[in-house]
Amino acid sequence: MRDIAVFSGSAHPELAEEVCAHLGVPLSPTRVSRFANDCLEVQLLANCRERDVFLVQPLIKPVQEHLVELLLMCDAARGASAGRITVVMPHYSYARSDKKDAPRISLGGRLVADLLVAAGAGRVLAMTLHSPQVHGFFSVPVDHLHALRELAAHFRRYDLSRTTVVSPDLGNAKEAAAFARMLGAQVAAGAKQRYADDRVSINAVIGDVAGRDVIVLDDEIAKGSTVLELLDRLRESGPRTIRLACTHGLFAADALERLGGQPDVLEIVCTNTVPVPAGDHTDKLRVLSIAPALAEAVRRIHNGESVSALFDARPAG
Repeated sequence: MRDIAVFSGSAHPELAEEVCAHLGVPLSPTRVSRFANDCLEVQLLANCRERDVFLVQPLIKPVQEHLVELLLMCDAARGASAGRITVVMPHYSYARSDKKDAPRISLGGRLVADLLVAAGAGRVLAMTLHSPQVHGFFSVPVDHLHALRELAAHFRRYDLSRTTVVSPDLGNAKEAAAFARMLGAQVAAGAKQRYADDRVSINAVIGDVAGRDVIVLDDEIAKGSTVLELLDRLRESGPRTIRLACTHGLFAADALERLGGQPDVLEIVCTNTVPVPAGDHTDKLRVLSIAPALAEAVRRIHNGESVSALFDARPAG
């Protein structure tokens, strides 16, 4: 892998380091500075000329700061005559802005995709986008990974004979069904209506959860309002145990503390697409690494191999 160069922005350098460790390549240094007028400047401190350049940067809080940083990294790599520029974006926060559901509203998911391509991105490697249509917002190839295999490997340690995977809403039911098949479990879904970013209503849970071991699966947990509402509906049916799982553990507004404080929630499982501050960790939190999956995808992209083949084989049980 001589012709590969991996750079990280300031959003999640620990993940980039781990990806590089699995690839067996060094993480190339990046310098981010700020002018007196508050403008950012990025310098890539390693040779990019005709190399396969990978820029690792999830869009996490502060999102706009990290987005501009990523755009400048793309521009710097393009200006340095990179052979190809791949944005490795484990979390694309603007993916939630994916539909026109109000008059004169912006479509941030598409706009930011256009900005990345305009800045020089020739390919995108993403993890668990909020909805399938976001894939189509990009005018360059997108390799879309998911973390279901990593989550399934974790939950196979338990007795799954009486398990039901529950999606908080019908929109995520397809992913929940695929996850349930991996575990040999049943699937259920909540009937959700969203009124605001932090105000939702779940009228019922469709599926069998009474007396069963429930795994609530969502793509991300931000404020936790959806999960808390779902827990109220689940308790009406009397599940035996409850565990929570997601790919992106954002845990904003003390969500981790509020969810971990629910006495019937035994475990909260997420991946490290987003860094969870050490001070926020609780005894119930389990953070799984998706660095091996990202590293394998990077290797396959670099070597011109199929990335979709990563999902062809079922993980060993």
